[in-house]
Amino acid sequence: MCLEPVRTHRYRLHPPGSPMFERCAGLAWCSGCRIYEDDVVHVPCGETLPDALAPLPADARERLLRKETALVDHLDRLGAASPRRRRSQALTASRTW
Repeated sequence: MCLEPVRTHRYRLHPPGSPMFERCAGLAWCSGCRIYEDDVVHVPCGETLPDALAPLPADARERLLRKETALVDHLDRLGAASPRRRRSQALTASRTW
């Protein structure tokens, strides 16, 4: 186990107006251990989420959204997400990228 902070990022899966709009994808990862986990998270419809992929061309954006490990790697390189959890709350996933 390393001492790197756990980073997080959330993004919407469904368009506004959809009954599923509040169901979002949530990612958490450690840059040092290269371990990540994902989950479906609730984000109220009034909350605006930052779009870390907005500057990308549509085809590059779609490629990243199809491959979760590439998305985590991209977000990690950008430093787009901020640490939200202390390292003592270790990730339980065994997925690496």
